Formats: sequence, structure tokens, C-alpha cells
Amino acid sequence: MIKEKHHLHFPTTYEAILERIALIDPVAYGPTRNYLDGAVTYLSPYISRGVISTKFILAEVLKKGFKTDLIEKFIQELAWRDYWQQIWINKGDAINSDLKNVQAPVSNYSIPGAIPNANTGVKAIDMAIENFYKTGYLHNHVRMYIASIACNVAQSHWKVPAQWMYYHLLDADWASNALSWQWVAGANSNKKYYANQDNINKFCYTNQKDTFLDVPYEAFKNLEIPDTLLNVEILDLKTPLPEQEALSVNENIPTCIYNFYNLDPHWNEEITANRILLFEPSHFKQYPISKQSLDFAFALSKNINNVQVYIGEFQSLKNDYNLKDIRFKEHPLNRHYEGKEESRDWMFNVSGYYPSFFAFWKKCKKEITF
Repeated sequence: MIKEKHHLHFPTTYEAILERIALIDPVAYGPTRNYLDGAVTYLSPYISRGVISTKFILAEVLKKGFKTDLIEKFIQELAWRDYWQQIWINKGDAINSDLKNVQAPVSNYSIPGAIPNANTGVKAIDMAIENFYKTGYLHNHVRMYIASIACNVAQSHWKVPAQWMYYHLLDADWASNALSWQWVAGANSNKKYYANQDNINKFCYTNQKDTFLDVPYEAFKNLEIPDTLLNVEILDLKTPLPEQEALSVNENIPTCIYNFYNLDPHWNEEITANRILLFEPSHFKQYPISKQSLDFAFALSKNINNVQVYIGEFQSLKNDYNLKDIRFKEHPLNRHYEGKEESRDWMFNVSGYYPSFFAFWKKCKKEITF
């Protein structure tokens, strides 16, 4: 088992984020990304919080002169994030339930207690979950392993386990999270994703045997739910929002609204404006996050000059402070905002719903110079 890497500390200053972008090795990324110690970027928390965009990261990498054909896998993985967002934009709340197929079989609508308690008996998984609580980060392959255990071995419906993972992730992105869980569970894909113990041993550098996953792939379809996973838990996930404090607002200048998905310090920085970070209790009731995730977002917001925090609903903010010229960035969770909606920085000019990533990617590729 490899040791936790120094990257698993996530600094919050913009300068430190730029330093992390400078360290990207997009060539090594392709062949190594599935290994726990692979050349992944550790940038997902900053992309998810809207501090930087996929477009910005790609531009910074291309400035270094990398040939696009050598880094296609890297570009493709960035494009997955935009793809999930496009599905959310086009499908809206439909991503909160089985999107393409009904997940089956389902024996419960909760989560096997062994997962949140880091007690599955699969060493690589349990250690990853313990580190997850400390760092707010999980390797993408490990996320898939956990989802496969929860949905395809324990027969839990994907929604509650996905909420548990989202709650603790610093890179909490409901589209990426919910749709990836559905992809593993067969609700957003043509077949379920399975990982057996040999696969986990290979990519996590363990050599464990005799676990409930130590079976050939063809055995998964008829696998009984292991005793370890039979006890399920109902989770009580709550967001520890702080109390609202009074704002100092000038109603005669524009107001830029930031939120959990937009903490871009350079957005509209050239204009004089009220800058308000809006955290709506209704949003965090539906999509709860942990204190660690909340504190991370607040720390990132300090990169925005003169930002003030408002804990309350959009309409209350608008009415209480008589806001007239409101600006915000597009996002599926902002549809009730009123004012001037501004576009996000997409990597490609490809929009709309594509039932598969590769249909989406085929269009994106046309915009890349090889």
C-alpha cells in the first residue's frame, strides 16, 4: 500500500493553485491515472468550486508546447467534467433519479454501514475511506470501487451512497458524482461496472486475498450480498451553515453573486460591484456538505476581493438590499436567480445532451488541432 501523498493537502490561495497547475504532467497522466500514485492533477476541488475552469487548465498546459496527440487522454478527462455538466443543464432534476435504466436489483435505499464506517474488510478501500474523512479527497478509481461495492454487491440504490460521498468531497460536483454513480450502477450506462480484488490489488498496490471481492468477474452476477454489507444505515447529513451577518451593500452599483459552484476570483474583477457569496439553506438541505467542505469553500472565497457572505435565499437577499443590477454565472442550480446570467468558460463549443460521452467527445475533438 502506498502512503498518502503531499498533494492531498489542498491549499486555498490562488497562487498555490497556479503552482499546482504548473506541476501537471499531461503525458504521464494517460498511462498512470488509474493507479493510486498516478500522475493525476489534484485540481478537481478547484474546478468544482469554479475557481478555475477546464478551459483555463487546458490553455495553461498547451502554453508549454505539449502536442495534443500525446495528451489526448488528459484533455478527454477534462472534457468528462464538462460533459456531466451539460447533462445536468439539459436534464435538470432528472439526474436525481435513474436516468437511462432502472437500477436492478435493488434491495435497499440506504448505505451499507461498512462503507461509512470504513469496515468493508477490503484494506485498500477501508484505508482510502479513512483518508477521505481527513482530506476530503478520493482517487477516481477508488470512487468507482466504492460505488460498485455499494450498488452492485450490496444492492443499495445509488442515491444515498452518492449523497454520502458528495457530502465529504472537497470537489463535490453533483453532476459528476450522481451520474458517475449511475454509470457504475447501470442506471446511466449499458452495463454495471465491477472491480474484483485482483483489480484493486493491481491499482492500489495491495496483495489481499479471500475478500468478498476475490472472485472472477463472471461470479458477480449471482453473488449473494456478503454478511459484511448486510447492515444498512440511514444517514443524517446536515450542512453546518453559520449564522447570517449584516452586509454592507451599495444598491447603486452592480452586485455579483458567487456561490458554492462559482468562486472565480477573476470573474468581473474589472468592475466596481458588491460581491456577495450566497449560501442558500434550501440548496444545502437538498445537497448537504460537511464542515470540511464548507470551510474549504469559505477559504477559497477569500481570493475574491471584498467578498461578503450571505446565508439566506436569493429572493431575501434581493429584497432586503434592494438589489437592481444582479450578475451571476450560469449553473443548473441558479435557475431561480434573477438578473444577468453570464456564461461559464467551457472548453469546447459543444452543448446539448449527448447520451454517451464518446458522442460528445467526437464533436469536441473537431475543435482540437492535432
